[in-house]
Amino acid sequence: MATYTYDPGKVNTYGLDRMRFELGDTMVDGGADTTALTNEEIEASISMYPKSWKRSKLMLLESICRRFAYEVNTKTGPLTLNLGDRAEIWRRDYEQLKKEISSMSAVTMIAGNKNPKPPYFYTGMHSNERADC
Repeated sequence: MATYTYDPGKVNTYGLDRMRFELGDTMVDGGADTTALTNEEIEASISMYPKSWKRSKLMLLESICRRFAYEVNTKTGPLTLNLGDRAEIWRRDYEQLKKEISSMSAVTMIAGNKNPKPPYFYTGMHSNERADC
């Protein structure tokens, strides 16, 4: 059974409520009609990446983007529903976080490598010291 809860008093600790807050998925009163993700989906993502909050959030943003990608803008008489706008906000958040994680990964690989191997390519690797010049 899918559950939908949000306690704003728990936003200060990393967990379900903070993730909902950061994603902007806090309207849980309507259940599946007003909420993008279930508690179980959020908790599963957090448990998949226990050491990387941002990777967990990226996974959830990707899920939301895929889920709402099919929504289109609709106009019926005076009523206009711009459902694509909602998906676009999450898509921009996804792209921004993806770039941030990619740049962090590159820096970590360079700066955080405790046992660096010599680079595969290096200056002068094609020089022939025995050649007569």
